Amino acid sequence: MSKSRIYTRTGDAGDTALFGGERVPKSHARVQAYGEVDELNACIGSAMSQLNDDADIRARLFEIQQDLFVFGSHLAMTPTPRGRAPALPPLPSNRAVDFEHWIDDCDCELPELRAFILPGGTRGASALHVARTVCRRAERAVVALSQQDNVDPLILVYLNRLSDLLFAWARLANHRAGVEEIIWQPKE
Repeated sequence: MSKSRIYTRTGDAGDTALFGGERVPKSHARVQAYGEVDELNACIGSAMSQLNDDADIRARLFEIQQDLFVFGSHLAMTPTPRGRAPALPPLPSNRAVDFEHWIDDCDCELPELRAFILPGGTRGASALHVARTVCRRAERAVVALSQQDNVDPLILVYLNRLSDLLFAWARLANHRAGVEEIIWQPKE
């Protein structure tokens, strides 16, 4: 029985294949976009491992990880595939609405936000803040790609709303742990 190797050597010269067969430089905007989404997924996995007391948030983060794999596959697809294009899973079309409901649920439990807060607090909240900033970077990469090529607008809406949700969950993780938010106090 032959084992699948993780290394292929096909990218040693600095290029990679998109779904659909086109080879592009690893610096291509499409590769950058799905790479940022992949990093976001890893950050979310890290946050999940640090949210031991928040099973509801962890369960929803797991759903988000599944979504991000779908988005990555769509972002990795050649706009005009050579030959037959691989079948891709459908994009989660209503998830941004779910995110808004989940943010509203957080707001019911949290004190009103009246100032900028510094990222930090518990390990889980801090990891969620890191995931939020990586989400914003992924969003910027997808926006850059959309200025050059076709990108489903649903991906942009999703990432924009997801960063808001990660912020709300970071606040909630601190609140549930009894950790007070640190207000940003600019020097005068």
